Amino acid sequence: MKRWMCAALAALLLCSLTACGKTEEPARQDIFAMDTYMSLVAYGEDGQEALAAAAREINRLEQELSRTVSTSYIYKLNENGSAAVSEETANLLKAAMDYSAATGGLFDMTVAPLVSLWGITTDSPRVPSRSEIDALLPLVGSDHVHLDGQTVTLDAGCAVDLGGIAKGYASDRVAQVLGQYAVTGAAVSLGGNVYVCGQKPDGTAWSVAVQDPKKTDAYAMTLDLTDVFAVTSGGYQRYFTDADGTVYQHILDPRTGYPAQTDLLSVTVIGQNGTMADAYSTALYVMGEQAACDFWRQSGGAFDLVLITADGRVLYTPGLADHISQKGADYDFQEVPA
Repeated sequence: MKRWMCAALAALLLCSLTACGKTEEPARQDIFAMDTYMSLVAYGEDGQEALAAAAREINRLEQELSRTVSTSYIYKLNENGSAAVSEETANLLKAAMDYSAATGGLFDMTVAPLVSLWGITTDSPRVPSRSEIDALLPLVGSDHVHLDGQTVTLDAGCAVDLGGIAKGYASDRVAQVLGQYAVTGAAVSLGGNVYVCGQKPDGTAWSVAVQDPKKTDAYAMTLDLTDVFAVTSGGYQRYFTDADGTVYQHILDPRTGYPAQTDLLSVTVIGQNGTMADAYSTALYVMGEQAACDFWRQSGGAFDLVLITADGRVLYTPGLADHISQKGADYDFQEVPA
């Protein structure tokens, strides 16, 4: 997806989040980090100071976790095959391995070589040959990552990419940073990763929009939420169109090495942990409708879920029933059976 489109969506989401039209103006902070536009707003006497601290934290994490920043731990790990990393990075790598195990490998940070092969998020995407993909598939799997305290070693030819979890972790850290300041309410949009806390000035919850995957300027639904993380993944977010007209979206299926073939347009995971929501939203998108619903049931209510299907339905878990404030007219809304 083009960056200007990301910016437009961020602005649209921000308007929904921040009680447009109210006389009390929030503090605002807009940054570009982790390859996406981010918008942060906060109410309270420490609002501007809190957002400045949150922005510094996001930038710090990018320097530590990015696979393209030459000074980061992840870059050094991929370059050398082994590295001593910070305790924070080691913990996040361990979390990524745990989420991979929980999702049967459908969330997997070791798809990095395949991500580079396709280049879908770069300026030069291409469709690789079957033989190129087959050569890299054996390198995929968290069992290729070996953690010994803060020392990490990769099997030969392997690489990791925390892009599928880093923004979720950043939202967790932003939540902790905001909690250190006198903030009465805040809404943070980190490129598909939303965190809301407290209230708007009128005492109501935040209106969090779920993007319509078929339209760049519309919502499929809005949810009234507070003190929660909401992360959306979908193939519509970034993609490229080949010369023959075929559209290739950026979320790869670790089992095949190709962009995921799924009956879903987007997945939104809502819960109390941004890192988990980020990992699960990606994995459940790859799973498809039935397996995603089964995964939610097996979680025992650890999170809530919104699925937008290719055949025009919006499926939501029962915990969200009382939080839906608007429903898009183009979709058939259905509650997921418990």
